[in-house]
Amino acid sequence: MNAASSYLESVKKQFLYYKMLGEKAMEQLEPEQLFVSVNEDTNNIAVIVKHLSGNMLSRWTDFLTTDGEKESRNRDAEFENDLQTKEQVLALWDSGWDCFLGALESLQPEQLSKIIYIRNEGHTVIEAINRQLAHYPYHVGQIVFYAKQLKNSEWNSLSIPKNKSNNYNADKFAQEKTIKNFTEEEFRRLK
Repeated sequence: MNAASSYLESVKKQFLYYKMLGEKAMEQLEPEQLFVSVNEDTNNIAVIVKHLSGNMLSRWTDFLTTDGEKESRNRDAEFENDLQTKEQVLALWDSGWDCFLGALESLQPEQLSKIIYIRNEGHTVIEAINRQLAHYPYHVGQIVFYAKQLKNSEWNSLSIPKNKSNNYNADKFAQEKTIKNFTEEEFRRLK
């Protein structure tokens, strides 16, 4: 496998991992907790999802031929909560991720060096992907942190549980060395 193909495979796995983390965090909440804001300057989880979806739909719809900041996008409206139900939140979550992951799936390794534009600024496709590899996990981290704060009962850890690092490391070092993406084990562990 060449470097470009390896890169595409790796980023797909990483994005799917962060998608799963966001979903696992939201699953632990009561529906009304998705709409809780601790103050007027803090976005609730529903608004974070709305922003992520808006970004994904704008950036990745026809991304090879049109600017990533679509005229139809109203970014400021993404930060206004007009969602009413958990189903609406999850539908937006899915529509954004479906668009983005579909765009990644459609890419051929030789397209990674193609120049695309976001707000008239040229990026290679690989730079645009890397930009989102920083942006989307940032917001998923907000969702996870916020969900953990809002949880009324025991939180099911999405990483190595507190005070379990030694056990985790002992298990890992007891296994033979292998080459694989870290997400493969994380998917199994969190399912």
